[in-house]
Amino acid sequence: MVRTRVGALFLGLLWLPLLAQDGWGKLPPLLQEQGRAVLAEADDAKRASLASELARKDAAGSAEFLLALLETERSSRVREAILNRIGGLNHPGVRQTLVRMAASDPDPRLSLLALERIRNTAAQRTLRLLDQRMKLARETGDQVQIQFLAKEQERWVVHARGSRLPGFFHTPPAVFSVRPEGGAVRVLAFGDYGQEAPFQKQASAAMLAYHRRTPFDFAITLGDNFYPRGMESPSDPRWKRLWDQHYDPLGIPFYISLGNHDWGLPDSPAAEVMYSAKSPSWRLPATRYSFTAGAAQFFAIDSQTPSEAQWMWLHDELGRSTARWKIVYGHHPVYSHGVHGDTPRLITELLPVLKDRADAYFAGHEHDMQHLKPEGGVHLFIAGSGGAGIRRITPGPRSLFAKSSYGFAVIEADQASLKVTFVNTDLEPLYEYTLRK
Repeated sequence: MVRTRVGALFLGLLWLPLLAQDGWGKLPPLLQEQGRAVLAEADDAKRASLASELARKDAAGSAEFLLALLETERSSRVREAILNRIGGLNHPGVRQTLVRMAASDPDPRLSLLALERIRNTAAQRTLRLLDQRMKLARETGDQVQIQFLAKEQERWVVHARGSRLPGFFHTPPAVFSVRPEGGAVRVLAFGDYGQEAPFQKQASAAMLAYHRRTPFDFAITLGDNFYPRGMESPSDPRWKRLWDQHYDPLGIPFYISLGNHDWGLPDSPAAEVMYSAKSPSWRLPATRYSFTAGAAQFFAIDSQTPSEAQWMWLHDELGRSTARWKIVYGHHPVYSHGVHGDTPRLITELLPVLKDRADAYFAGHEHDMQHLKPEGGVHLFIAGSGGAGIRRITPGPRSLFAKSSYGFAVIEADQASLKVTFVNTDLEPLYEYTLRK
């Protein structure tokens, strides 16, 4: 411990000249304090967390400091934390640093991570060109071109993520029914949970206890099913630990949606689709799909790979639906007052499809519970508290409810009403809201 502290002090002394450089001087006072904290911290894990938090700020001068730190930082953990964030910083030195790390970083994992950042940046530039061509097709109103380009764009979206997912895994099956039409249904909803931590066990035990007292007809998941990067294959041994033992005991089907962590490994999305054939509870027929249940119709989307083809499908299916209640669910929220905040692309692309068509949109991503003011008749719910570490939430201008708590949402729909209840792991109802038509 003494040696570690001495090493940290020595590191801080090495960086004292940096404090006087222009790059450091451009940092706001608050970020200067954070930078000093990074240099002074002896513990690698804490220093990595501090560096990652500084990179989130994306403030003037933070890039210079972090890029300079990467040049001399000995801890792989700290370098990885910076590398995971630095790709989004708007600074010309980022690519040069990524190239250097890809070619010569002492940790081969970080070399591959830097290479992945370079690949992703190039793929995103290519995808933007295709988006421009899509815009031209929309402006001319040529439906044949739009349909053709939308299918190709979806393939490029997956390519940009570096994943290997056959195109037909996107193709939704025909709308299917899971409960008799017109009746009442009770549905469990939660996201952000697949983590080998006691909180997942605590949350899943509460779901089972609630189900035994007040049975669910089925469940939906709101993404980030498996941390940190999804599943290796349909035979990954973690299926038993992270899924089977927690949710099979409920004895109901779970209709899955994918989150950003489920797209981490190249084969993970395909593995999650294919596990449907091996599990009594897991249901993921495609990356997007729709089904009817009683008085409601549910529409599962993949918000991690937004594409014109997906929005066209959702627009058409919402228009065809005759269900009393139309409920869309995916991983990323449209609006949020949580750590991640709003999702700009979903505001411009998804929300216009939902307005005046859907009644509710359920999301995760934020590790909290939220109900936000409706827009265009669409109520916005977030239930990302299924077992991953919860985060602080501060109510904002759009908040009708905001709570940092482990738990889940209960959706109850019949011909007269759609009721949403947030429940904590002590089975206490934290909030209820009822929509009526």
